[in-house]
Amino acid sequence: MTEDWQSGGFGLYLHWPFCQSKCPYCDFNSHVAAHIDQNRWKSAYLAEIARVGAETQGRVLTSVFFGGGTPSLMDPDLVAAILEKVHKTWTLANDVEITMEANPGSVEAGRFSGYRDAGVNRISIGMQALRDEDLRRLGRMHSVAEGKAAYAIARATFDRVSFDLIYARQDQTPNAWRAELTEALAMNPTHLSLYQLTIEDGTVFGARHSLGQLKGLPDEDISSDMYLMTQDMCEAAGLPAYEVSNHAKSGQESRHNLIYWRMGDYVGLGPGAHGRLTLNRQRWATEAPKQPGAWLQMVEAGLAGEAPRIASTRDDHTMEYLLMSLRLAEGSDMARFRAISGYDLPEAKLRDLETSGLVRRDGGQLITSAEGRLLLNAILRDLLV
Repeated sequence: MTEDWQSGGFGLYLHWPFCQSKCPYCDFNSHVAAHIDQNRWKSAYLAEIARVGAETQGRVLTSVFFGGGTPSLMDPDLVAAILEKVHKTWTLANDVEITMEANPGSVEAGRFSGYRDAGVNRISIGMQALRDEDLRRLGRMHSVAEGKAAYAIARATFDRVSFDLIYARQDQTPNAWRAELTEALAMNPTHLSLYQLTIEDGTVFGARHSLGQLKGLPDEDISSDMYLMTQDMCEAAGLPAYEVSNHAKSGQESRHNLIYWRMGDYVGLGPGAHGRLTLNRQRWATEAPKQPGAWLQMVEAGLAGEAPRIASTRDDHTMEYLLMSLRLAEGSDMARFRAISGYDLPEAKLRDLETSGLVRRDGGQLITSAEGRLLLNAILRDLLV
């Protein structure tokens, strides 16, 4: 396998697993804890950065992402210590992006200033809704007013700010979502992440749905209409979709997430964190233990380097590249696909998909339409049989 990761870049994802409460729709690895020994966590994160840094010497780090959980519950001094270690471990790109996810309820001006002084230069706020009733249904602890206040603080503190909204919520109509998205766009964001509500197994919403107790969810046709409306409205506002659920003004795209979608390498540190690393021409998938206590004990015992890694086959790499790249507005590079897979995509099926308006070819790029991104799994089945 070639060093294909260099086409996507190299990043670091650091998972903070703690939240103030567990949202009923959330299937992320997040936990509520009465007490957190942040010094103990600092020692573990620093040890892990040193361990993986030794494997990846000579690389240029283009992105750091503090995800969770709620990373804005981390002490600014802890973030500063982690970023100081990062600077000592890798060469950082001149335009390195350092993102922290934040929940509005954990935001205050002094804390954001501390993160900025530590080196964070981009904030992603989990707003989730601009209607108080829906925030309560989603189990969020903040109000719309608190969300907008957090956004104002972030805009005053950082040059780059994004926020998230969830749509296709219970009892939400297309007109109601149009009004809410209009309100969001009037806030003049430079980046928006707009996700359809999905019901995941293992969540409170998943359990309610299985019992028939989650009423008012839009059907598939209405959800699709909301998605296409979202694309049109954001495009008209100067925030076109650069990925299925992500919209940005030119130059404001999330560089970290682009590493994922462009199939770069990324280190995943922290409980349950996933990573992809190419070492000695072999690409590996990594995943840490999910339970915070188990992860801490493993790191403190010096056993993190013995955690199993799964070797990606050529077929794995081929499937992952096409799946990720077709999510992007820039599409898949067919020359890169050929280098990864060793073959070309079937011409007859490409022509059929073009005739259906689901994909188009632009030079050497294969690009999905907005309608095509709704049917991405079907497109992959067609192309990779």
